[in-house]
Amino acid sequence: MATSVLSIASAYLGFPSKPSTEPYKVRDVPKGATQYDSKATVRALPSSWYTSPEIYAIERRAIFSKRWLFMTHRSRFKQAGDFLRYEFAGFDVNIVLDRSGKINAFHNVCRHRAYPVIEAKEGNKKILSCRYHGWSYGLDGKLAKAPGYQDFPSFDKSANGLLPVHVHIDGNNFIYINLDASPTPIPWTKDFDSVDQQARFEDFNFADYELDHTYNLQGHYNWKLLADNFNECYHCKTTHADVPTFLTIDSHDLAAKDSHMQHDSATTEEQRRMGLSVNSTYFFPNASMTITPHFMMLQKFLPSSATESAMSYEIYRNKNSSEEDFKLISEAYARVMAEDKELCAGQQRNLDAGVYEAGELHPRWEKGPLYVQSQVREALTEHFELERKAGKQIWPAKHVSAAETGGEEDICALLEKCAEDRKGLAW
Repeated sequence: MATSVLSIASAYLGFPSKPSTEPYKVRDVPKGATQYDSKATVRALPSSWYTSPEIYAIERRAIFSKRWLFMTHRSRFKQAGDFLRYEFAGFDVNIVLDRSGKINAFHNVCRHRAYPVIEAKEGNKKILSCRYHGWSYGLDGKLAKAPGYQDFPSFDKSANGLLPVHVHIDGNNFIYINLDASPTPIPWTKDFDSVDQQARFEDFNFADYELDHTYNLQGHYNWKLLADNFNECYHCKTTHADVPTFLTIDSHDLAAKDSHMQHDSATTEEQRRMGLSVNSTYFFPNASMTITPHFMMLQKFLPSSATESAMSYEIYRNKNSSEEDFKLISEAYARVMAEDKELCAGQQRNLDAGVYEAGELHPRWEKGPLYVQSQVREALTEHFELERKAGKQIWPAKHVSAAETGGEEDICALLEKCAEDRKGLAW
């Protein structure tokens, strides 16, 4: 399968085919697998998948437009009008608490002329008002006012509300969104069934954790490098002096189910006694949650291009924990994340140089990256096949059809200027 997928990608990107120089057949990673033949390495995704704007573009369509994305915790929304704004993969989304206590999410796009309705990153607003022309919306996304449009009887306010984004809140009050414009996106349970019912969560009361601070680490790295890095500890001995404090490196393991992975930190009794029992879950494609008795970290890898991303962190503190206990683990994790930033930035610089193609990954110590890569490969291949059959790009997050724009999109598709991003695509 790997060879055929790479052939498809080469044709898709307009690359010439070339003879294989590999000494043995590349093994693909089956979906859902985290145990591999311990006597054979596995070839990673090619470097182009970490540098190519075309690969990034189809990731926007195949992954970020239609998969459930782990975002934040319900506790961050306390009063009606509280909002958080997230920008990732070219999308701009607001999550808002309305007056009925419901969490809503919308594209941060005014329906009039597409200016951002909200310009701050977080805060509280009683009405969502676009400062460009004064169109305003309720916290439920319904259009409240469009200055001057009351003079047009045919203008339908109900058809001009904010573009909705699907929301799911799991049993532990974590919030997920899905940008698919369809009224029926893939079921949340398809990717994350029972992720909120892990036996190890019985030791924690998520209601005890309160936001302490947030921070971002912006850098020159593809989001998948960050995902690969987080989901293995093969590098921990040589780069992270803090890790042995809260994780047993030689025994660290993980298991995958659907689109999530549970990290087993092999906690020792001494670590447990010190409140350093670490429990991490990775939510494909780009997020993780780590909880300990004194600290909880939500991590998101938010791409802004093929080679630029933000490592985004929400750090929560157990309200019953001492300052000393909280800082022991939170400061250690901050150092580790900063070290990971440097590792991924160094990787990206060399990938950009164009001299490296793909490495051979360890079937035991790097099965996390292999699992992430298998999910990416499958998502892109599946979506590519849909587009090939349709003879055009498919954007699941798009709300306006060609019919509604009077066919102008068809004209655009035929013009060289408008079709630059389609160059080399042989449908």
